[in-house]
Amino acid sequence: MLPVTVTDSAFLKACRREPVPHTPVWFMRQAGRSLPEYRKVREGIAMLDSCMRPDLVTEITLQPVRRHGVDAAILFSDIVVPLKAIGVDLDIKPGVGPVVARPIRSRADLDQLRPLEPDDVPYVTEAIGLLTAELGDTPLIGFAGAPFTLASYLVEGGPSRNHEHTKALMYGDPELWAELLDRLAGITSAFLNTQIEAGVSAVQLFDSWVGALAPADYRASVLPASAKVFQAVAGHGVPRIHFGVGTGELLGLLGEVGADVVGVDWRVPLAEAARRVGPDKALQGNLDPAVLFAPPEVVAAQADRVLDSAAGLPGHVFNLGHGVLPATDPDALTRLVAHVHERTAR
Repeated sequence: MLPVTVTDSAFLKACRREPVPHTPVWFMRQAGRSLPEYRKVREGIAMLDSCMRPDLVTEITLQPVRRHGVDAAILFSDIVVPLKAIGVDLDIKPGVGPVVARPIRSRADLDQLRPLEPDDVPYVTEAIGLLTAELGDTPLIGFAGAPFTLASYLVEGGPSRNHEHTKALMYGDPELWAELLDRLAGITSAFLNTQIEAGVSAVQLFDSWVGALAPADYRASVLPASAKVFQAVAGHGVPRIHFGVGTGELLGLLGEVGADVVGVDWRVPLAEAARRVGPDKALQGNLDPAVLFAPPEVVAAQADRVLDSAAGLPGHVFNLGHGVLPATDPDALTRLVAHVHERTAR
């Protein structure tokens, strides 16, 4: 059970659509390359290696909380960590992203995907224990990659703009596709449950590439696997957040998957997103990350536009519409947190 002070935090209250003292703020990729202290501690250490060192995970996760005063921390990790943990031969190449040595293109290739056990990721549970002791009443968000996005990396062999191999498998062999996503749903569910049992206060499912799909294909070929993940973690009672990029046309479907909070990218105003998502969901978002390169007064005005669009909606967590861009000035983020808190103080 979470401490009362964490349960009463503005972030968790907003996720539950309860009244808050101010609109809570955190940023996707808040622990990352925009921070000089991050670049210093990561120097010479590969991405996946850094995700497997509890001391480093703890320090990196805490950095934006110390610097910006955000309302939630998010565990420093990567969506491919559980795949690496079960033995998939992959690496994260600087400037490229995850690269898989043996892409999944046939039924025989599915042998790479065994179930994930908590003992496969001891560094994650240890880091969460260290973090919850350090964070006090600041909630910690755990996360995982959604089945479709993980499938895209596994089938393509790396990042892809068009997802041609992924879609060819989805359309051409729907039975194999369904089995692949079912296995990935099980791995993702186990990874999230492990994080929750270790002490995270909320979880976010990232479906980074799902905006590449038409609504009909999402409903038929992807939604069931994502829904299985949300159902698998429902019993813990922690807020469940769902986010994908370029999902304006999918927002109504994302509202059906089972999340408590739906993340919205910068392309759809929050008032319109609320109409598409439907009732009983909090929203998260959705300032364009590139706005942070503008002068401070412009950033503040654009943030106000987001806040105004969310006015009257029960449950709003302020965030960017995607991750913090690496060249972002950290001071711009610090000012933005202070501005949102001041503008929305109740």
